[in-house]
Amino acid sequence: MPGGRLTGQDRRHIAESLAEGLGYAEIGRRLGRPASTIMREVTRNGGPEGYAADRAQEATLHRARRDGRPRAAAPPVADGGHGRDPGAVEDFTRSFADLLIQQGMPRMAARVMACLYVTDSGSLTAAELVERLRVSPASVSHAVTFLEEQGMLRRERVPGARRERYVADDEVWLRTILASVRINDDLMATTRHGSEVLGGATPAGARFEVATELLALVSEGLRWAMREWRREQEAREAGR
Repeated sequence: MPGGRLTGQDRRHIAESLAEGLGYAEIGRRLGRPASTIMREVTRNGGPEGYAADRAQEATLHRARRDGRPRAAAPPVADGGHGRDPGAVEDFTRSFADLLIQQGMPRMAARVMACLYVTDSGSLTAAELVERLRVSPASVSHAVTFLEEQGMLRRERVPGARRERYVADDEVWLRTILASVRINDDLMATTRHGSEVLGGATPAGARFEVATELLALVSEGLRWAMREWRREQEAREAGR
């Protein structure tokens, strides 16, 4: 039934659709489910390459047997008077975290990042994260350390208190892109050197030369995007 729990038949349809190369949105449309529901189901059960309907169904039944008592619901994200649908916000937060996990971020770090990023302030204390995520303080601490090392959040002292707030500001993705540019530049330098060593006139050398050209375009495009973003931000600030 659309909106209820996924059935074994739903899971077989998901597995068949993934084998056809369909995306989450299309699979969700065919089943009458949000794309985020399909993404969570697949991510939780082996990812697009490892998803198997029977195994996913058995894992779900096992979790149901193990978790005999319903867990207390996490407190809803504060609305701030904007009239948001708490259920829609919670569903989006989960799907955002699932996407970050798919892209390689550790699970708890992704949950912390998503939780921070959907708040209007972009900041929460460790205690608030523990309460919202229903996890241990140690789990939050490890996740925060990882995100801080990646430049994706910073710590701020709460005025008049000894505790800290963790902040995900508007330049999170800018710093992430900058890190990608640096990695890309290192790879470009290596491919250029490979072309020189192997000789640009040889098949192997030409392969490295082509790679260098592509990587140069990628770095140039990302740098242009960062400059444009900063220019637009400065113009917006000047217009206030």
